[in-house]
Amino acid sequence: MIYIENKKRKLEKIQEQYPNADILDITSTASARYAQILSPFFPHGNIPIPFSPGHYATCVEGIWQGLKVFESCGIDMDSFTNTTMSGLKRTVRRFGPPRGHQKGLNSTELLNYFDARMLIYLPTYKWVLDNVAEVHKVVMHIAERAKDHDIVFLDYNTNTEFRDTSTPISHAGLVKLYIEGKYPQEGETYLPFTAEEIAQRKEAIKEAKKQAKKNKKENKQLNLFE
Repeated sequence: MIYIENKKRKLEKIQEQYPNADILDITSTASARYAQILSPFFPHGNIPIPFSPGHYATCVEGIWQGLKVFESCGIDMDSFTNTTMSGLKRTVRRFGPPRGHQKGLNSTELLNYFDARMLIYLPTYKWVLDNVAEVHKVVMHIAERAKDHDIVFLDYNTNTEFRDTSTPISHAGLVKLYIEGKYPQEGETYLPFTAEEIAQRKEAIKEAKKQAKKNKKENKQLNLFE
């Protein structure tokens, strides 16, 4: 089984919750290259920019950030060639309200957040998982390991539901979907969660956490009186 946990959680707490699991940090700050290359910030190079034939970028995040359009500025060509894994974020604080993502380098069409996620981010990240040999080899190794071991991916984002636009998607969650054969398929129609569905999902997650804490407490009490 594959689980996703926030990298900011104390490692001791994660180890306590998943005592027999392999814990793998797959963010850009991971110490091991085989884990770091799964980050959307990693500069693999030659990644096709969606809706832009003949144009390529160094990393997934560079494409996502580069195609953003704000009230005060348009797309950022420098983002497509950034190889440093830093300075990629283009924020509301700096550029003002976002207008959307441009549908390719030479388009005037702007995509809303959900459509941009489905037509730009997810296909681009999947391209890396499919086509970068080093990445694909690592993912297949993890998939084999996950057949009989628990694995915990560490990521700064933990939203594993691509239809939930209330928070950024976890790329670790996308790796999990890819391994489980549940990655969103191109050509399929998906709808974003409604506000009500998002609220229900958050409540379900909250209740699941409460139940996990309760089970943990009960197990400690049982161990005490064994």
